[in-house]
Amino acid sequence: MTFELPKLDYEFDALEPYVDALTMEIHYSKHHAGYTAKLNAALEGTEHASTPIEELLSSLDSLPSSLQGAVRNNGGGYYNHLLFWKMLSPKGGGEPQGVLLEKITAAFGSFDAFKADFEKAAMGQFGSGWAWLVQEEDGSVAICSTANQDTPLSEGKHVLLGVDVWEHAYYKKYGPARAEYLQQIWNVINWDYVSSRLR
Repeated sequence: MTFELPKLDYEFDALEPYVDALTMEIHYSKHHAGYTAKLNAALEGTEHASTPIEELLSSLDSLPSSLQGAVRNNGGGYYNHLLFWKMLSPKGGGEPQGVLLEKITAAFGSFDAFKADFEKAAMGQFGSGWAWLVQEEDGSVAICSTANQDTPLSEGKHVLLGVDVWEHAYYKKYGPARAEYLQQIWNVINWDYVSSRLR
């Protein structure tokens, strides 16, 4: 298979109490594994089977129409989760430092204001989707959201941080309280990794 489910850098229970072990196990072993398998099945035997996922997602319109849906949905799910697991850490939380904090402060006024705007974008995403912090071509940062497994990469944006707001990311612990999940997820954000993605 061309695309492989990545090995996690931590155990399923490592993000407790903010992300519970059962949610992590199902999210990783069922959902991410499912996107990976379906992406491979869709691309098997095609000339695109060995194309990097970033290239596939950033040029969806150039793919055959028969593949676009599978790559957008399952490729997006595969890629978004590749990043998401690295954006979380049992040693996460706190605030970003250095250049990232400077860019966030310049764009939003303060880190707390950024968090409030990010949570608002995540709460405003109807149904399933993601909230993102992206870096624009001029180097500034901005917040956006996408539906389902769509990724800002397909819109020419560079992802710094993404938070999954599909119900499978939080429902077993938080039920319908998406807002509480969003407030707690900050405790495990891996700001070192997010900062490393700056261009």
